[in-house]
Amino acid sequence: MSRQHATPLLLGSDSSIAPLKLSPLAMQAGDGAVAEADIQRLVHEHPTVLPIEEIDPTFAGAVSICRELRTPAGPIDNFLVTPGGLPVLVECKLWRNPEGRREVVGQILDYAKELSRWTQSDLQREANVRLRTSGNILLQKVREVAPHVDEIAFNDALSSNLRRGRFLLLIVGDGIREGVEAISEYLQRHAGLHFSFGLVELPIFVLPDGSRLVTPRVLARTVNIVRQVVAVPEGMAVADLASEDETTEVLDPDQAELAAKRQQFWKEFLAVLKLDDPEQPIPRPARQGYLSFMFPAPNGSSWLTVYRDMKKNEVGVFLSASRNSAGEYAAATIAEEWNAVQPQLAGTAALWKDSFGRPKVSDHRSFSDLENPGQRALAFAWLAERVNTFVNVLRPLVRSAVDDYRAREGL
Repeated sequence: MSRQHATPLLLGSDSSIAPLKLSPLAMQAGDGAVAEADIQRLVHEHPTVLPIEEIDPTFAGAVSICRELRTPAGPIDNFLVTPGGLPVLVECKLWRNPEGRREVVGQILDYAKELSRWTQSDLQREANVRLRTSGNILLQKVREVAPHVDEIAFNDALSSNLRRGRFLLLIVGDGIREGVEAISEYLQRHAGLHFSFGLVELPIFVLPDGSRLVTPRVLARTVNIVRQVVAVPEGMAVADLASEDETTEVLDPDQAELAAKRQQFWKEFLAVLKLDDPEQPIPRPARQGYLSFMFPAPNGSSWLTVYRDMKKNEVGVFLSASRNSAGEYAAATIAEEWNAVQPQLAGTAALWKDSFGRPKVSDHRSFSDLENPGQRALAFAWLAERVNTFVNVLRPLVRSAVDDYRAREGL
């Protein structure tokens, strides 16, 4: 069950005065509505509005440096740093804008990856460019709050934390929406990266006198977001483990050529794929023969596998799950309801059992030659329709079954 919050009531000091229902500004549109720039400004001017200590006390006392810090991956909405040299990256998000929900986590992870390649000098340079200042502006800003910070210790710590990718990543929004589930499940795929992560809600309400009330809180979900802190050897940087665009694996020429062909195939496919569900995370082009579209289940235990069999000139989709997991429970539940599910999937969707006796929901089609541009286009059109339909039908069924699984297991 998703979290619900009632609208706050403002009670007067005189008990005879009727309580006033505050108007949530996040629900408004048009003139006077909150914009992402307003959230940026609020965070920059009042960094204590961020409940950082509830997420990771190590980052307490973060000092605002600037907004829109330029990086090769795009501008960071808000950049802060602690007196101990720990960077804080903030991405501001209006939850009423659904089009960017599945990209927002990927974006802030890209920022972290880029910053892990920077030195303290790189960060100082870009901050000076943004603020039109000179000198060690980071230290200057920090000393405005903590005057006794040692320059050498601060610079060394900041350099070390950049190199190790030791960041706090915050996604800050104006109100809870359904997109939180998608953000959480996407992050499950990146749990091996060494950063702290928080989803922060800043609902804004209009008081009777026209002033605004901000009630910050950390979003609490039933899905646990796993965080691991890993020490990275000298000279190493953060690598996005879910990305197939960059790999440290050494391939022989034949393997490299095959991996490049696979990646190109998936790039072309993802360019034509259109999903109705704005919450569905979209994977990056893989150097393997398949893609994984993660579904809302704990620990990434349910996903839609989209594959290409080069020898058979075949493409297809099937529902996958981890063994002995909520995802496997969801797959079994869907199999039990197959008579109702199959007409929704339509096409040639089928239910079968693998060699372990586990149910599989799938569909596939063969084409004459997937290297032929015409056949490739036909394959992409068919596969895109199948992926969209499978996501539309199976994703809510998985979510519902996972809720039942949690209730049964007392989670």
